[in-house]
Amino acid sequence: MKIAVCVKQVPTRDWQPRVNADGTWIRDDDASFEMNEPDAYALEEALRLRETLGGDVVVCSAGPARVAQVLREALARGADRALHVSSDALATADASTVGTALADAMRDEAFDLVLTGLQSDDQGFAQTGVVLAERLGASHATIVMEVQADAAARSLRVKRELEGGWFQWIALPMPAVLTIQSGINQLRYATLKGIMAAKKKELRVVEPAAAAAATLTITKLAAPDKTRHTHMIEGSAAEAAAELLRLLRDEARVLA
Repeated sequence: MKIAVCVKQVPTRDWQPRVNADGTWIRDDDASFEMNEPDAYALEEALRLRETLGGDVVVCSAGPARVAQVLREALARGADRALHVSSDALATADASTVGTALADAMRDEAFDLVLTGLQSDDQGFAQTGVVLAERLGASHATIVMEVQADAAARSLRVKRELEGGWFQWIALPMPAVLTIQSGINQLRYATLKGIMAAKKKELRVVEPAAAAAATLTITKLAAPDKTRHTHMIEGSAAEAAAELLRLLRDEARVLA
């Protein structure tokens, strides 16, 4: 079974974002990066399917040269080889542009199954996997919590998370694209042996097949304004109570 996993490199969650000079994205030149968490769960699910059914796991990503960092990490965790669609323009591209670039690079591989994380931790569109399925002409399912694959019958049975605590089981044929929900499994981490082995694994770098026109453009990005502050009320208990009542009535307007 030939499985692809699409991963994205995102700023680390504990890094304090700084907006760039033109206000269209963060200052990524002084940022630290990591693998998108939902994509890590997708990679783990692919590795478990390979252990059960056999085959290869190919990890794919689109973006600038620094993306090789997360691809090497995925190889260290157990992926067999990597594919990097290299372009600086894809660092901040929308889901349609990224999905199209990945599909063009992955099409000739004829994957049986493609897994992605449900959404990215930075932009959070949750659309790249859906666009990828459309471009590859594959069936797809989103917010997947469990995967049961029958390689011989080339079919899948997956459990999807719905609203209100409900779940849905659906069957779909392969090739297929699934977007994986975080928490579907227990993540494994790279061992020293895996890190050393990753250095010898193939990491193929390709250019985007075509310069796709962006369908979404970020025109302005800004940190949220702090609109609330602490108001210290001084004076005696009676004076403080009277002032609190006034503030609740006249400023907060929660009292008539």
